Amino acid sequence: MLTAFVFPGQGSQYVGMGKEISEAFPDANEVFSIAGNVLKWDLRKLCFEGPADQLNQTAFTQPAILTASMAIYRAFKKVSSIVPDWVAGHSLGEYSALVAAEGISLESAISLVATRGKLMQEAVPEGRGAMAAILGLDRLKVELICKEFLSNGIVAPANYNSLEQIVVAGEKKAVEAVSKKAVESGAKKVIPLAVSVPSHCILMEPAARELEKEIEKVQFRDLKIGLINNVEAKELRKKEEIIPSLIRQISSPLLWVDTILYLKGQGVKTFIEVGPGRILSGLIKRIDRNAEVLSVEDPETLEKTSKRLDEIKKWSA
Repeated sequence: MLTAFVFPGQGSQYVGMGKEISEAFPDANEVFSIAGNVLKWDLRKLCFEGPADQLNQTAFTQPAILTASMAIYRAFKKVSSIVPDWVAGHSLGEYSALVAAEGISLESAISLVATRGKLMQEAVPEGRGAMAAILGLDRLKVELICKEFLSNGIVAPANYNSLEQIVVAGEKKAVEAVSKKAVESGAKKVIPLAVSVPSHCILMEPAARELEKEIEKVQFRDLKIGLINNVEAKELRKKEEIIPSLIRQISSPLLWVDTILYLKGQGVKTFIEVGPGRILSGLIKRIDRNAEVLSVEDPETLEKTSKRLDEIKKWSA
């Protein structure tokens, strides 16, 4: 049985995430304590009680999601003996995947994503950037529409989330023009995203340059589990590969479709989403309808997923 653990990124946050798992598992609760000590503010309270508007600000969202994901991961490890064959993360989730693969310490990851979120928040003045999800058009069509409206400003595909869900990012005027053209070109729907920064486009290059200075201070280790990165949908194992990949990731398109198809090509049939929400579970099913997709975010889903994995393990033995 070949498995991959996948970790969610921004957009998966909600008030209350990690609360039940933290109350049920001391190991999970400890992760929130570690985060509070690293950040010097009460992340536990923000995750469990809100307010939502603060939790949704990039500078707070990023350390919050990573901490909740790692708390859930630690609880899962207490219950299940399953070790994934590969890990992957969606944007911010790549840092969670790195911790799971033991390529970076939890403390370093929390500190780094807090800085990453702050740099991304500061890179583009509020109101200048935008992102929108285009549903129902293929990759080539969206790319061509973006090129058509470059005279309106910076705009490009940012997230290749599924075969027919592509997120574009850039300057607000250009994103709005692309969104309108996408509808005229047959898109089923275009959804403006409620985000405070236009991620994974060249507007993030100033943040990438500043992040590089911070990443170079961090100690990385060779990965104990292969990580499929966002930038190239390529397997990383060596610590020397991690830094350039993370720096490029912040201002480059996120190849989620390619990542899942790569894992499918390696024989992975079971994906476990570890962290708040089930956004990745839905995307994976759209990419590979035959995949078994499980999730862990609270005690109930942890028990259910653990039992199902035991069944699969017995059946495939």
